[in-house]
Amino acid sequence: MPQHPILLITGANGQLGRCFEALSHQYLPWTFVLANTQALDITNRRAVRRFFEKHRPNWCLNCAAYTAVDRAESEPEQAQRVNALGPRHLAETCAQMGCALIHFSTDYVYHGRHYLPIREDAPTRPRSVYARTKLAGDRAVLRHCPEKGMIIRTSWLYSPYGHNFAHTIARLGRERSELRVVFDQIGTPTYAPHLAEAVLSIIERVHTQNAPVNVAGIWHYSNEGVCSWYDFAQTIADLKQLACRITPIRSEEYPTAAVRPPFSVLDKAKIKTAFAIEIPHWRRGAEQWAMQTT
Repeated sequence: MPQHPILLITGANGQLGRCFEALSHQYLPWTFVLANTQALDITNRRAVRRFFEKHRPNWCLNCAAYTAVDRAESEPEQAQRVNALGPRHLAETCAQMGCALIHFSTDYVYHGRHYLPIREDAPTRPRSVYARTKLAGDRAVLRHCPEKGMIIRTSWLYSPYGHNFAHTIARLGRERSELRVVFDQIGTPTYAPHLAEAVLSIIERVHTQNAPVNVAGIWHYSNEGVCSWYDFAQTIADLKQLACRITPIRSEEYPTAAVRPPFSVLDKAKIKTAFAIEIPHWRRGAEQWAMQTT
């Protein structure tokens, strides 16, 4: 392994990719290769191989994903290409070139009637095109990069960048007098900069450890705490001092093309124990988001 790690960030123009870019200056002299979707099409096997041969990364952080959950219902082929075929190409190439792969996945792969935080070994029951294609990508990583393929499933991701629930609530809350938000979907908002910080700390720990650390397999990371989408929206409205009224409604009152999991609180004991990570509460992430956005 080289003295300083070389990190390839795929999907670098997305909200999680941009969080890694924002943190990169704190990890000099590490090398960050930021590849947006124009620079690297992960659905093209030959392009992936050429890119790896040129840059020789020893860590690949796959932030590229098709995340338009409802649109995926009418664009299943495109979702399959990005969420399943792309990760397979990355996993195959990483295995061939001895590169560790960190692939980011989703709580949507779980859809049981849970009432306790979900562990990594819980059964998967995807109910939407997005969820099924993300699970297919997870399985491709486990199959084609079994020794160095790390899958991190997260939930309700948002950041200061791009399109996300927090930005939507802040925008609509300035435009409307009332917003109706579901209260019967329970989970944990995850502030993407916190996830990026945790991942870089894991890489640093693995890279500097004399004894090898096994990162392979499925891991969970979200912020601590539990809330509904209604609670999250009300918190955003309070932090942004919006006059808009937030009204709780049932999911059946707000039909969507893709069905959402009713409960997706993730158990993070495994990743906290293995890598000595302290995870902030979701409200701290919301407060930091509010301070960093206008």
